[in-house]
Amino acid sequence: MMKKLRTTDFRGMKERGEKIAMITAYDAAIAAIVDAAGVDVVLVGDSLGNVVQGLEDTLSVTLDEMIYHTRIVSRGVERAHLCSDMPFLSYQKSPEDAVESAGRLLKEGRAESVKLEVNDEYVDTVYRIQKAGIPVIAHIGLCPQSVHVMGGYKVQGTLPGDREVLLDLSRSCEQAGAFMVVVESVVSAVAQEITGDLDIPTVGIGSGADCDGQVLVVNDMIGLTQQSLPKFVKKYADVARTISDSTKKYVEEVKREIFPSSEYFYE
Repeated sequence: MMKKLRTTDFRGMKERGEKIAMITAYDAAIAAIVDAAGVDVVLVGDSLGNVVQGLEDTLSVTLDEMIYHTRIVSRGVERAHLCSDMPFLSYQKSPEDAVESAGRLLKEGRAESVKLEVNDEYVDTVYRIQKAGIPVIAHIGLCPQSVHVMGGYKVQGTLPGDREVLLDLSRSCEQAGAFMVVVESVVSAVAQEITGDLDIPTVGIGSGADCDGQVLVVNDMIGLTQQSLPKFVKKYADVARTISDSTKKYVEEVKREIFPSSEYFYE
């Protein structure tokens, strides 16, 4: 049986120079496949709003939906660490609400940690959640829940002063007790500096090769997403074509009365 990865294992991976592979999953079947394939962290992302629910953004995803998807994903994960996103308005109202929401993701969803998008206003929330015994991954850089404030999905770290703001924020997250930082769409030079500055590991998405790990959305990575993808997504398969070709063949065989043949029914 493979050793279960815990939050304390990831700092050791950083120290050894072993990269961390994180990927999203939204159901038990995909979770079991990616877990067996060797990923280190399975993230139940609020990106399910985009890739599962067909929404334009993540803002409509509810805490109950995150709990449901996390719970079913947990049934497919044995080795990887399981993290769940805290959706919009599950932690912004108050630290007390944040602790309660995070606790529900662990108690009801069977998550092993939570991830929340952090700016200066929510560093104390990170501290409060982890002091309640709930491990926290801090998400900095491009924060999809703040898409309307940011004016769209824009690369971060390009403006004067951005470097210092991001560095200070990442340090604050570490001091508040986060065990990992996700760095999204930050220019590679700044992401590299953040990674070198922290004792805890960084996991990048669109932030260059120098982070301690990488994360991708599974639907994007396997070629299931039909919409245009960000520059940082690499497609390792074309599952959408496989599904389409298989379905076309099935439809044709049903129409032509080829399927089901006698080997596929009971007599």
